[in-house]
Amino acid sequence: MLNKDYYDILGIKKNAEINEIKRAYKRLAIKYHPDRNKGDKISEEKFKEIKQAYEILSDNKKRSMYDQYGHSAFNQDSYSSGFSSDFSSNNDFSDIFGDVFSDIFGSKKKKNNKSKVGSDVLYEMELSLEEVFKGISKKISLNIIDKCSICNGSGCRPGTKRKTCHSCNGSGVINTRQGFFTIQQTCNTCNGYTYVIDDVCYICRGSGTNNIIKKIFIKIPIGVDNNDRIRVIGKGNYGGYDSKYGDLYIKIKVKNHPIFTRNKNDLYCKLPINFTIAALGGYIEIPYLDNKIRFKIPKETQSGKLFRIKNKGIKSYKYNKNGDLLCKIVIETPINLNKYQKNLLYKFGLSLDKNNNNNPKYKKFLTYIKNFFNSFV
Repeated sequence: MLNKDYYDILGIKKNAEINEIKRAYKRLAIKYHPDRNKGDKISEEKFKEIKQAYEILSDNKKRSMYDQYGHSAFNQDSYSSGFSSDFSSNNDFSDIFGDVFSDIFGSKKKKNNKSKVGSDVLYEMELSLEEVFKGISKKISLNIIDKCSICNGSGCRPGTKRKTCHSCNGSGVINTRQGFFTIQQTCNTCNGYTYVIDDVCYICRGSGTNNIIKKIFIKIPIGVDNNDRIRVIGKGNYGGYDSKYGDLYIKIKVKNHPIFTRNKNDLYCKLPINFTIAALGGYIEIPYLDNKIRFKIPKETQSGKLFRIKNKGIKSYKYNKNGDLLCKIVIETPINLNKYQKNLLYKFGLSLDKNNNNNPKYKKFLTYIKNFFNSFV
């Protein structure tokens, strides 16, 4: 038996990768396992062969020695005696699934030492542009799951304690053997919680949690924008006994502003001025988010002109840098004129240059029209 080629025993090629070796072993071990072949000595010996071949070929160091020196690389007597005790027919058939399946598919069970955490909470907060510009602290009310104040989250009546489930010994599962399969089911006694409570808390009825309205202060940094999320650690829902609180996420919604619109960290506005200031120039006051800005309009400013005022936009909370304020000039035509004003405008119109040198855009337009019609002559 020991002189048989290990690759032939598993039915694989000599260049087979480790996953191929494991799959071949799993297939053959299931077929020849003594639990499936009660009293069959041939199957039992075959199973030992398969296990021995797998022992050598699944170990890189042993496989390398076997590939170079064959069976002579190992002390047959000592190896065989140790092997026979390890691979007797008393091996649990479920071990094949536990060892091989988990190696192939990367699903070995590991103890989870990570603490339980409660679920996160999402809260939508609406802010004005002024609040975004300055930053603000707000008091909000949350409907959250919190630790029961009477039992301190244990779910037990004060003065009593939880007990380890006697049915599953605190594992939360029950293993049932059916033939060569082992079936794992959630424990019916503790429903998988691993413990039982004899005297439940009269407030939370054993859950260890209560729904409450909680008020907390939230500090909103300068410069947040629509759909930004602010994470507040540990202010979410309580996850139950011996767990941590989840987090609170504040989703920002910025209300529309009557004057300013925002693009990233820049602010935009339309700035209406009368044609006298547009023609002669002068100073105007721009209403701003925290005060007013005195701004000089150059003479002969045209409608649609865009002025940029540096560092008067929104401050970025990420980069600690201010955006700009961009003002688009809109020259407003006066309305509701009295007789005196109309007379002044009439005289003003008569005083304008007949060749339209005072209105260069209009003059250019007339030249274009003239050339257009001349092209048809």
